[in-house]
Amino acid sequence: MSVQANDFIVKEQEIKILLNTKEQHVIDEIRKGLSATQKYISPKFFYDKVGSQLFEEITQLEEYYPTNTEKNIIANVYPKLNIDFRNLNIIELGSGDHAKISLFLNQIPTDILSTISYYPVDISKTAIIRATNNLNLQFPQLSIKGVVADFIHQIPQLTIPGKNIFLFFGSTIGNLLPSEIKAFMEDVSSIMKPGDYLLMGMDLVKDISTLENAYNDKKQITARFNKNVLHVINRLTGSNLDVDKFDHKAFFNKKMSRIEMHLIANTAMTIEFPVLNQIISFKEEETIHTENSHKFSAESMKVMGDLGKLHLDDIFTDDKKWFSLSLYSKPILY
Repeated sequence: MSVQANDFIVKEQEIKILLNTKEQHVIDEIRKGLSATQKYISPKFFYDKVGSQLFEEITQLEEYYPTNTEKNIIANVYPKLNIDFRNLNIIELGSGDHAKISLFLNQIPTDILSTISYYPVDISKTAIIRATNNLNLQFPQLSIKGVVADFIHQIPQLTIPGKNIFLFFGSTIGNLLPSEIKAFMEDVSSIMKPGDYLLMGMDLVKDISTLENAYNDKKQITARFNKNVLHVINRLTGSNLDVDKFDHKAFFNKKMSRIEMHLIANTAMTIEFPVLNQIISFKEEETIHTENSHKFSAESMKVMGDLGKLHLDDIFTDDKKWFSLSLYSKPILY
């Protein structure tokens, strides 16, 4: 029987939706960030349509090594995992597009793939539907069950019967604060059963010039990406933040082992935020902290596992040891 594209068109009602975005919660989050002593905006506000397009451009930059380096590791990691994938659930947190998972699934033999259920979990319903439709065409034997959810804060709701491996690619873990990393590892561990696995992408500590160049590209696409978050905030709050009055800055904070991205006010200004019912002042050279990207070592990866009472089974890296996939397991108690 021939397979037609229409056989795999996913309808919205076929996607499980756990996300309940409350507008007031978003407004309160922005107000809290812009009222803090060190002003900040959550990096989740980067990804409107323009921001997502700019990030795609960033991943193709010569200076930005993480995406392609991780893809090369993913494309060869399956036989190294030494895991029986038969009848396994693959749960991908923050699945986004299907580029990385396609590389992973391509390595799995067809007879095993037909026994697997794949659960892409993402905050974007559009991304889930698009990826599911494309993956259905690529891997018609694979069972796909999309879930729309906040893959950081709604983890306890992602309980799925059976044996599971959780995938968390992209070094997204590095964007979290230390307290959020602890909460994430505890939450993931809470829904893992003994014998379940977590395979997580983590950017590695390396020379500072390589790190800083990756976030200060010559084409200034990262600067445009960083500044675009102000357009998002303007739409959400009714404000009129002038992008040209802020400059992009990214640097490596050695003490915290992380790249920090900031927007620096190049002049003093006072801005009205109608939806926040608030007026906020910016001093010249005051910054808005927009993103962290923590860099990890073997020692800190072990600490990460300890936070969730998980065992660090293995670390897979590229030849330069610039990026890693870390495999954790939940111990079986006898």
